[in-house]
Amino acid sequence: MKLYKYLSVAALASLTLTGCSDFLEPDDKANGNMDGTSYVESDPASMRPVAYNALRPIVTHLPMHEEATDLFIPSVASDGFGEFTTTPEDGTVKSYYSNCMALVNYANGVIKFNGADSKIGAEGRFLRALAYYWLVQQFGSVPYQTAYVESSTREYPKMPLADIYNNVIEDLEDVYANSELDAQNHNGVASKQAVAALLAKLYLSAAWDLDTSLNSAEQGTYTVNNKERFAAAAKWAESAINGIQLTMPFADKWSASKEGNAEEIFSVQYDRAGYPGEVLSGGHQMMNEYMSYYGNCVVTGQKGTPSGGKHRMSYKALRLFERGDQRWAGTFMSTFYNAPLDDNNALWGTEGYLAVYNCTPAQLSTKLIAMKFYPSYYTEAEVRADLAGKESQTKKPATGKYGINTPFAAILGYPAVTVIDFNSDGTLAAARNVQTPTFISSAGNNGTCVTKYDDPAAENVTRNNCYRDIPVFHVSDMYLIAAEAYLLNGEEGKALAKVNDVRKRAGAPQLGSFGSYSVPYAAYGVVKSFTPTSLDVILDERARELYAERTRYEDLRRTKQLIRYNLAFSRLGVTAAQMSNGKGEFKWLRPIPQEEINRNTALTLEDQNPGY
Repeated sequence: MKLYKYLSVAALASLTLTGCSDFLEPDDKANGNMDGTSYVESDPASMRPVAYNALRPIVTHLPMHEEATDLFIPSVASDGFGEFTTTPEDGTVKSYYSNCMALVNYANGVIKFNGADSKIGAEGRFLRALAYYWLVQQFGSVPYQTAYVESSTREYPKMPLADIYNNVIEDLEDVYANSELDAQNHNGVASKQAVAALLAKLYLSAAWDLDTSLNSAEQGTYTVNNKERFAAAAKWAESAINGIQLTMPFADKWSASKEGNAEEIFSVQYDRAGYPGEVLSGGHQMMNEYMSYYGNCVVTGQKGTPSGGKHRMSYKALRLFERGDQRWAGTFMSTFYNAPLDDNNALWGTEGYLAVYNCTPAQLSTKLIAMKFYPSYYTEAEVRADLAGKESQTKKPATGKYGINTPFAAILGYPAVTVIDFNSDGTLAAARNVQTPTFISSAGNNGTCVTKYDDPAAENVTRNNCYRDIPVFHVSDMYLIAAEAYLLNGEEGKALAKVNDVRKRAGAPQLGSFGSYSVPYAAYGVVKSFTPTSLDVILDERARELYAERTRYEDLRRTKQLIRYNLAFSRLGVTAAQMSNGKGEFKWLRPIPQEEINRNTALTLEDQNPGY
C-alpha cells in the first residue's frame, strides 16, 4: 500500500519552520512537557512522513522548473524569469530555496533519529540527495549540511560544487550497494531503482558542470574534457531502466487509473480517500496549471486555473509534435465537452471538462462539444472530415443554456491558428485564420491544456483539489538520460537507439541518424535561424516525452543551451545583454536569495551567483 502521506497532529506539531538559515529545527509544541526532539526520539519513524511531505512544495513549483525556457508562455505581462530580470530579493526564488533546505534538514532528521544504516535512514539519505540535486540545478554551489540543525547557528559556508557532487554521489552509491531499500517501489517510497535514477541524473549533471567547458553561450557550443562521468551516468540510467521495455501506450502511462505502473520509478503521492483534513483544499493544483484560460469554471464547466493560464504552449511547442506522434493526444486535451447550466452554474463530473473521464464513449457521443483542438499538422480538410456526421454535437447552443456559448474547432499552429466556428444547426462555418499571438492572448478559450495531472474526481475549483500522484522519475526519462550520456561519451549508436526506443512507443518515425531528424518547427517562422545538433534532437525528444514534468530549465541549463534557446525561441526577444550583467556574466543560475546571504554569517555578497 502507499506510504501514509498525511501527518499525525503530533508529528506535524513537533516540527515547525524557524529562521535558522532556512533550515528547520524542533519547536516546543509536541505535547505536554515533551519538546520536539524528545518526541521524535520517542518515535523516530515519525520524522519519515514529515520528510516525504516536504517534497510537495518543490515538485509543484513551476516557475523555477519551467520558466525562461522554450516550451511555455506566461500569461502575465511581467515575466521576471523569462526577461532575466529576477533579483536576489525575489520571493519565488526564496521560497524554492527555503523549501529545498527544509527538505535537507528533515532528511537529516530522519537519518539522525533512525540511524544512517537503517532502511528508513537510507530513505532519508535519498531525500537529502534529491534536495541537493535540485539545489545545484538552480543555484550551483550552496551550503552542504549533513547534520540535523537543532540550534540557532547561522554559519553555513558554501561548499564547492565539485565537493557537493562527490559527497552526494558517494553517499548514494553506498545506499545502493549496502542499504535494505526495496529493489522497486511504486508507493512513493525510495527504492534502489530510484537511487539509480538519481545517480544517473547526478552523474550527468556533474559531467556537464565539471567535465565540459563552454565555448560560446550564444551558440551553445562546448568542449568535453573528460568522459568518465558521462559513462557512469549511462551505466546508472541503464540500472534504473532495469530492462523495462516501453510497451505501455503513452496515454495509459499517464492515466489516473494506472498510477504506480511499471514505468514509474519514484513519485510524490496523494490520496483523496485517506486525507484527514479538508479534502477540498488538501491536494495540489497541478491539474489547474499548464493551461489556457476558460473563464469562471463554475459558470463554464471547464477546468479553472488560479494563474490565468500562466504556462501555455509556446510557439515552438505548438509546432513540436510530428504527425503520428501519440504523445500529443496523450499530453493535451483535444475535446472539451460543453456543460449544461443549472441555475446559471455549470454541471460537473459527468458534464463539461471531466466528462471525457467519467462517461462512456456512447454517452460522450450525445454531448455537445465546446472546443475541439487539433495539432499543427492537421489540415482544414482533415478537421472537417473528422467532424463530419457529428452535427448533433457541433451545435452552437442557445444563450444561457450551456457554459460555452461560442463553440469551435481550432488547429493550433504558428504563425496562425485556424478557427472553425460551430453554427446553431451543427454545420461548420467558414474557417478563419487568427494570428497566433492574438489567439493565445485573447480573453479566454485560447488554447488547450495538459492532461497528465487531471483528476477525474476533482471538484470544480481552481486549486488544491487534485490528488494525482506526481512522478519525479520514470523509465522513459531514463532512456533519454542514457541517450544524452551515451552521446556525450562518444557512443552515438547507443544514443540513437535509446531515442528511437522512445519514438517507437510514441508512434513517431524512426531516425536513421541524428542528422536525419527533420525539425518540425523550423519552416514556420518559430525561429529565425536554428541548425539542430545531435544534442538538440535529444532535447526535442525530452520536450515531447517530458512536457510539463518540471525538467525543462534544468535540461537547458545542464546542457549549456539555456542562452542559445532563449535567443532562438523566447517570445520576449531577449538579448544576450539582458541575460547577463554589466560584467558580461551570464545568468545560468538563479540568484542566491538575499535574505540567505544576510542571515548566514558564512556568506557575503561575493557568494552571489554570477550575473547578479
